Amino acid sequence: MSEELQGDAQAPGRFCPPGYGYQAADLAAAPELVADTLYVIGGLYGNLQALDAIEAMAARESGPVTLVFNGDFHWFDVDEAAFRRVETVVADHTALRGNVETELAGGVGAAGCGCAYPEWVDDAEVVRSNAILERLATTVAGMPEVTDRLAALPMYLRARIGGLALAMVHGDAESLAGWGFAQEVVDEPAQQQRIRGWFGAAQVDLFASSHSCLPVALCLDDGSDHRALLNNGAAGMPNFSGDLRGVITRIGTAPSSEPTLYGARLADAYVDALPVTYDVAAWHRDFVANWPPGSPAHENYFSRLTRGPDYRINAAVRHGVDQKQKCWYSHLSARVRGS
Repeated sequence: MSEELQGDAQAPGRFCPPGYGYQAADLAAAPELVADTLYVIGGLYGNLQALDAIEAMAARESGPVTLVFNGDFHWFDVDEAAFRRVETVVADHTALRGNVETELAGGVGAAGCGCAYPEWVDDAEVVRSNAILERLATTVAGMPEVTDRLAALPMYLRARIGGLALAMVHGDAESLAGWGFAQEVVDEPAQQQRIRGWFGAAQVDLFASSHSCLPVALCLDDGSDHRALLNNGAAGMPNFSGDLRGVITRIGTAPSSEPTLYGARLADAYVDALPVTYDVAAWHRDFVANWPPGSPAHENYFSRLTRGPDYRINAAVRHGVDQKQKCWYSHLSARVRGS
């Protein structure tokens, strides 16, 4: 099968179905949440321990917190009990569908996992991701109430936190599985210009995304104010080398009482990347029970789960190519490594 994928942009797992697309201008008219504190939780991937940790973080906030699960909250949770637990919690909050939920809702088809992997992702990894989705689909077979709920979830939302307007997208400003906010491309001048156009069309100060699976904090100076992209990477997987924590995005009218990795003050809101410190040993036991050595998920992800990706926290923080003023502050000294 990998030979079929080689160089084929229309192979399963490599392309975006037409139904994944929208325009940045559509985000300007999207339903808008209003909150004092918002957590954007992209890429939970069925990690129940991370889910528990995020709920505990929200409970420690001084006021109410709006939780938005920004797609791909399912992935490794092929055990029915775990899958249903994720569904129960997510259904009590606000959610967008990622490519995982979209493909589960529609049945596994020509798009495979729906990841729309770019050319820098190895063919073998794409094949294994398609296999993960196929196995997860067997878990939801016979659950029409679940697939109907997933199908009804939106692809994007707006929110307003104080004077800050933001758009939440799983992928980028034009596709549910777009890679326009990926760390591999955001430093390119042409891509930064494109992102500036997306901000204008969407009429927002901040994009919150996830899909590309590694964190990005990009600040762009439009001449008077800062606009920013905060891609949280993954809430349910390690995001940095030697650091086994997940990451979520927090936006609030008041600063976070939790340790933050990096953040910015945009309009009158505090925008931060928060680490998610979960029970690593318990998560690894659950993962291996469902995905033992030799399985597709173990081959694709176990090294990352146990060591973190080859990616440093400092690499996540980016600025415009013509930036004159920095907007990100960091609290790297507050890091506590997962174990």
